[in-house]
Amino acid sequence: MTDIPAFFAAGAALGASAGFSPGPLLTLVMAQTLAHGPREGVKVAMAPFFTDLPMLVASLFALSLVQDRPAVLGVLSLAGAVVVSLYGLDCLRARPMALPDVRVSPGSLKKGVIANFLNPHPYVFWATVGAPGTLFAANSPGGLAAAAAFLGGFYLCLVGAKVFAALLTGRFRAFLDSRGYALLMRLLGLALFAFAALFVRDGLRFLGLLS
Repeated sequence: MTDIPAFFAAGAALGASAGFSPGPLLTLVMAQTLAHGPREGVKVAMAPFFTDLPMLVASLFALSLVQDRPAVLGVLSLAGAVVVSLYGLDCLRARPMALPDVRVSPGSLKKGVIANFLNPHPYVFWATVGAPGTLFAANSPGGLAAAAAFLGGFYLCLVGAKVFAALLTGRFRAFLDSRGYALLMRLLGLALFAFAALFVRDGLRFLGLLS
């Protein structure tokens, strides 16, 4: 059972790295926080709880079936580019405004879930690192407890990092009624477009249309 802390530490390191790495989900956390407050940013941060478990199960079941079919990841990458581009347009259209009460639901959790589902990188992670790591932990002397420690450490730091980003970004909510808000939202929108371009590049490479 002495290997359980080691698996927890390994999962935590992977989760923290993924959580703090720049990407469309982290950018969306910041954008929703600035537009609607930290609570909405935290909702986006919760998306991995709804998306990664199905990805893990699917990876464990279908990894051997899709290893030689990069076209699947290519299609997902191109679909993700479309969704992220739409979110980028939302950011570009933002105007300086005060939002003391948001009566219409911004759909933050839904946006986060869709963005994460259509992002090919979590699929690649679970197929190449997450699922094999979980199986390795489960087959260790620690058994299922080691696997749970690995997954627990991963999710704790993955989601925790993005929640921290949302709370930190929330400190700048006062800028919602300033010119700086519109500028920052445009910068976030451009960042989302940049990620969409990367998705297109990856999709074309997966489909063999780009070297």
